[in-house]
Amino acid sequence: MNFDLSIKIIREIQKDPAQSQRALSKRCGVSLGSVHYCIKALAEKGYIKSKNFRNAKNKLAYAYILTPSGINLKKELTIAFLKRKQAEYNALRDEIKGLEDDLAQRANSKAPELQ
Repeated sequence: MNFDLSIKIIREIQKDPAQSQRALSKRCGVSLGSVHYCIKALAEKGYIKSKNFRNAKNKLAYAYILTPSGINLKKELTIAFLKRKQAEYNALRDEIKGLEDDLAQRANSKAPELQ
């Protein structure tokens, strides 16, 4: 299961449980098939439930509901996502600092004179 996509889908479901998989795919920036696969995996693991709208004219309309374990998963995935992004940020910050130091060093040193 793709954890980044899972957290996006869980967040979107929490915002609007009645949105279609097609709407989820647009909001998450992934294919409809990826959303379907992820929702199916989340449902199989008991993190979300899907229910048909009883009075819907379109009988394919579903509402996705986060289960208590789904809410807990959202918390765990959010913490892991935040830690990973913080580590990426720190690595980039260190790399930028190193590049800036290297440029400053080159600017301060004299270029060898051509003879």
